[in-house]
Amino acid sequence: MNLQDLFSLEGRIALVTGGSRGIGRMIVEGFLAAGVERVYITARKEDELQATADDLGDKVVGIQGDISTLAGCDALVEAISAKEDRLDILVNNAGAAWGEDYTSFPEQGWDKVMDLNVKTPFFLTQKFHKLLTAQATQNRPGKVINIASVDGMRINPWETYSYQASKAALIHLTRRMAARLVQDHVYVTGIAPGAFPSNMNKVARDMEAESAKGIPNKRVGDKFDMGGSAVYLASRAGDYTIGETLTVDGGIVNAHLPNHFADPAGGR
Repeated sequence: MNLQDLFSLEGRIALVTGGSRGIGRMIVEGFLAAGVERVYITARKEDELQATADDLGDKVVGIQGDISTLAGCDALVEAISAKEDRLDILVNNAGAAWGEDYTSFPEQGWDKVMDLNVKTPFFLTQKFHKLLTAQATQNRPGKVINIASVDGMRINPWETYSYQASKAALIHLTRRMAARLVQDHVYVTGIAPGAFPSNMNKVARDMEAESAKGIPNKRVGDKFDMGGSAVYLASRAGDYTIGETLTVDGGIVNAHLPNHFADPAGGR
């Protein structure tokens, strides 16, 4: 046994939705460090995609699009199918949040979040089934990683009703998808991030020191935490982990400590 056998992603083709920034980019960087052959990233903003691809190198390929609709999912599948005959790793990372007072919370804030955070991971994985299973075997399974949130595991004080519900739903959906896809040698798992700096989590990004006060290990997460966790699940090291959602939060959920600063995780 050696580290290469455990964690190498050499020869693997991956797709990370929402991979141009934040947690998605951290995962892409982890995959690159593990030697992935090629990683596709998606986002709605062409300039962000290009900037990330330029920054990370030739192995990163950007595909612009909006996967919040089934038509957008179809377009992405078509674009990658034109380039690849298989997909070894799919990371369903693209997500949305909406915060508003209970008495005025709108239908739009419900539908937008539930569609992108729950419906899209299911249907995108379904539509990629042919590529995910093309070369999947028991010895080298395909991998699907759904990015949930600690907000799907416990209540935070912010009025992000659809976000918290969507992440709880995604954690359970991960289990159900895993039970079906394991039959095809595609292993489905999840990651529930805590406080990681991103445009979605501006508290962790802009007020890092204050946010860290409410985290048991006293810091926010970084690219090594997220990239390493994703590499574990995507590689041989994670082949016996199926249907599980890995909590990566510095102890917020399982240490059961009170928050010292509003909400240190604040979603992902």
